[in-house]
Amino acid sequence: MINQINVKTCEKMKICVETFKNSINNIQTGRASPALLNNIYIEYFGVKTSLYQLSNITVENSHTLKINIFDISITPLIKKAILNSNLDLNPISRGKDILIIIPTLTEERRKKLVKIIRNDAENSRISIRNIRRDANDQIKKHLKNKIISEDDEYVAQTKIQNMTNDYIKQIDSILLKKEMELMQC
Repeated sequence: MINQINVKTCEKMKICVETFKNSINNIQTGRASPALLNNIYIEYFGVKTSLYQLSNITVENSHTLKINIFDISITPLIKKAILNSNLDLNPISRGKDILIIIPTLTEERRKKLVKIIRNDAENSRISIRNIRRDANDQIKKHLKNKIISEDDEYVAQTKIQNMTNDYIKQIDSILLKKEMELMQC
């Protein structure tokens, strides 16, 4: 019973850390990378479709991404999705392709990006703490129903707290690494 709660809690916390990693990978560091466009989706024939399924994305040079679209009729939709993605990218049409020029990072822009990733990190920490609260509530419910003893409750809550601390440390470590990467570019 308690092992199931621990396993589910651990899985949910891992997902939070992975989600945080994926969200900050999209934050640009002044270099062109197709990974910047990972979270761009387009409504294509009524289905939300990833940009990767509708085009080839290549790095033309260190500051330019080239998107070769398979169906030219959706070019305006792709441009609109990129503009609305909060990545501060400006797509340019060139024939069948879309070019995205990655601007160089200014000190002001770097600080803004650091602020954004710190906010994402705090939201991830809050999610992990909410998962901890839910797990502790389940354990208290088992204690109330006399399924487990008070000693079992204490051990289980201590284990969940240690798990929480470990995952929050992972988020802090990822955040620190990304901050250093952004400030050194």
